[in-house]
Amino acid sequence: MKINIFGSTGVIGKKTLELIDKDFTNIKINLICAKSNLKLLKKQIYKYNPKYAFLYDIDRFPKFNYKINKTKILNFNELTNYLLESKSNLSVLAISGYKSLYFLESIIQNTDNLGLANKESIVSAGHLFKKKKYLSKTNIFPLDSEHFSLYEFFKKTNQTKNNINKIILTASGGPFYKKKFNDLKTITFLQATNHPKWKMGYKNSIDSATLVNKCLELIEAHYLFDIPFKKMDILVHPEAIVHSAIEYKNYITHLNLFKNDMKIPILNFLLSSKYKNNLIKKNKYLLNFNNLNFHKVKNDIFPIYKFFNKIDKEIPQNLIKFNVGNEFAVNLFKNNKINYTDIYKIIKKVTSLNLYSSVNTINDIINYHEYIEQNLSKIKLYSN
Repeated sequence: MKINIFGSTGVIGKKTLELIDKDFTNIKINLICAKSNLKLLKKQIYKYNPKYAFLYDIDRFPKFNYKINKTKILNFNELTNYLLESKSNLSVLAISGYKSLYFLESIIQNTDNLGLANKESIVSAGHLFKKKKYLSKTNIFPLDSEHFSLYEFFKKTNQTKNNINKIILTASGGPFYKKKFNDLKTITFLQATNHPKWKMGYKNSIDSATLVNKCLELIEAHYLFDIPFKKMDILVHPEAIVHSAIEYKNYITHLNLFKNDMKIPILNFLLSSKYKNNLIKKNKYLLNFNNLNFHKVKNDIFPIYKFFNKIDKEIPQNLIKFNVGNEFAVNLFKNNKINYTDIYKIIKKVTSLNLYSSVNTINDIINYHEYIEQNLSKIKLYSN
């Protein structure tokens, strides 16, 4: 049994490699991919000895050796051809940002089981999933804690969606859930990425602070589980132990709880494969908690949620613009070109732009992303 890991140097990728190394020694690490972290990618090659590796920003390293140890380093065309001409048992897609779309179609055709930890690919292309016949051959296993909890719920219960009144996704609230939005203008990049519960990359950490991550996760849940937006809501839950809640029409609510450790969804994804290892220490992931607190999302703390609820979400282009605006704004904030509170303003402006084109294929969607980005440079979106 072999696995391909897209985003091996990120948090999800590293945790996947650690679990395989310790508890799933029969799973062969076949391919690892990274964006730009050449130093860590080299360490992973020497430690795990994959057959292939790929570095997205390979052009930044002109003297790069295309063979390290016994591992062949693929260029983009070689990677695409390899995925289309081969088959893997397991794949993990944990590349942040919409550029994961460049690989999505090839990965889906290549793998039997896809562990998905990329919000942007679902947000941008989720409307196509039901139209692609080959998707029925690929089991998509969500690795985000909220969607993993819903996946497990629907898989293990006989409840139909007709019996459900509402589905609630929980948000930790990030580092600023007790502060008014208008008081956050001077927040620094380091403060915004200092998540109180999860260790994540900077993009996911900032999205958690602004609550954009939950807006994106509502879109994911809509596409992955065919849940109407009107049947979903968000609650702030600082302990991050309850990951979703299902409210039935008979007024009983089912809570999905597990320890806030990203290894749990990854572990279950690996356990869902035909190879199961009985040597895993079960006590390691036992839940230990005292108090659980839940709060409604307040507009003066998370104004993005009120705006998100006003968007016409039946139009895929609006959701893509929302996502592109967020990626653009977070990158500006990271490079100290805007204030933290400008992220929200930019998302509103980009989502409201009168820019539309066809999004009927993956290539259409990639072109649409690029079309929006080209227009962003022409518009003054921030004051600094």
